[in-house]
Amino acid sequence: MLLILLKIFLIWKKLLLSYAGAATLMYHRALGRTAIGPTNGSLTITDNRTRRSYQIPIVRNSVRATDFRQITAAQRGADVVDQVENGLLVVDKGYLNTACMESSITLIDGKRGYIQYRDTSIDELFRQNDYEEVIHLLIFGNLPTPQEKKAFRRSLAAEMKPHQTVVDVIRAFPREALSYTMVLAGLSAYASLDEGTRTTHEKGEPAFLGKPEAVDKAVVRSLSMLATVIALVYCHKRGREFTPARLDESYIGNILLMMGIVEPGTKTPNKKIENCFQRLWVLYADHEMTNSTAAFLHAASTLTDPVSCCVTGIVSAYGPLHGGAIDLAYHEFKRLGSPENVPSLIDSVKAKKQRLFGYGHRIYKVVDPRTKFIREMMEEFKEDVQGNPLLRVAMEIDRVAGEDPYFTSRNLKANADLYGCFLYTAMGFETDIILALTSLSRTAGVLAHWKEAMGQTPGLWRPQQIYTGNVTN
Repeated sequence: MLLILLKIFLIWKKLLLSYAGAATLMYHRALGRTAIGPTNGSLTITDNRTRRSYQIPIVRNSVRATDFRQITAAQRGADVVDQVENGLLVVDKGYLNTACMESSITLIDGKRGYIQYRDTSIDELFRQNDYEEVIHLLIFGNLPTPQEKKAFRRSLAAEMKPHQTVVDVIRAFPREALSYTMVLAGLSAYASLDEGTRTTHEKGEPAFLGKPEAVDKAVVRSLSMLATVIALVYCHKRGREFTPARLDESYIGNILLMMGIVEPGTKTPNKKIENCFQRLWVLYADHEMTNSTAAFLHAASTLTDPVSCCVTGIVSAYGPLHGGAIDLAYHEFKRLGSPENVPSLIDSVKAKKQRLFGYGHRIYKVVDPRTKFIREMMEEFKEDVQGNPLLRVAMEIDRVAGEDPYFTSRNLKANADLYGCFLYTAMGFETDIILALTSLSRTAGVLAHWKEAMGQTPGLWRPQQIYTGNVTN
């Protein structure tokens, strides 16, 4: 009787899903849109090894990898330890087609070149909102009221007070040391002092899971700590005096103030650069599940503190196949020296002797939607762009790549991460600090993902592997 009821239920469920899918198609046709299929349903799999069939649910156009565990070649009555205890595994080296999180923060549609944060398109946010408003949206889920914005600004500024231990650690490095190693050391020094870190590691209890107030405070501290560390590194490498943040300055204004990038003869943040960053950083505030975001969340799945997770994310960001490609691209600009030498680079790339770093993107099948806004800003600061020798080389590479069939046929365009860096250079920033600043602009989005994870059921990220060696026993 139970089996009969179960079969009736499954038939009813299938009919309901089919009806829902048909209704969705009719709705889109009525609006004149291209008809799309239903996002929910089921997948029928037949294992040709055993001729057994399985029903796998499809939810939001995805299947659960754990549902494949029921698929096994073991015969009935087989020993569960007979190397089939986990059933069928899904191999996806490098997460090429695996979703590791469910999130309501950022949507990227790479096929049509569209991005939205929460429920608002990046186009609208770029035109109407500044960086503080956008990161408030990402982190807390709403654009702030004037009162909320002021309180948020003040809370960030209040945490931009470097402890002497952090200062001493950074100053212990020679000035010619790599910037990112100083940043990592500065963050580690902060972690040794942070209350959330000490609670987690001294008391052995989760300090943030299911504790939204503690999470919100930690997000603010982490954003302020990283900004302060980067400013300290910038000042140390250049022998500049560190200027304390002020309560009523914007987040970006205080970063510039701490770095000593001010209006001539004043202690006011450079307004031209601040206004540029307020818009540019909107485009970088989040980019869904990047390599460095995933690295951060992988570490966070152990329930360690967010400052330590920031260290993990920064290490990932600086790899040459991720954000570090920016440094490699700039090294190439310097090596070429002038636009006249660009053809030699292009020939080497087409001969597959070297890569063109900063070009191409795994997600976008059309132009990165952020690029049009960066082009607008580059046109706005045209004199600064054209007056820089490195950027003259960069723009010549971009011109050739935009016309040569080798690049156009492969959809190899400058990605927005590299493009935006041209504005840093145009504003006078040295190459060694650019990647640190781009990482800082992205950290708010990463912390929004961490905040979201801390409100979900905990689960240690523990991938599996397929053993390809010989079994000796």
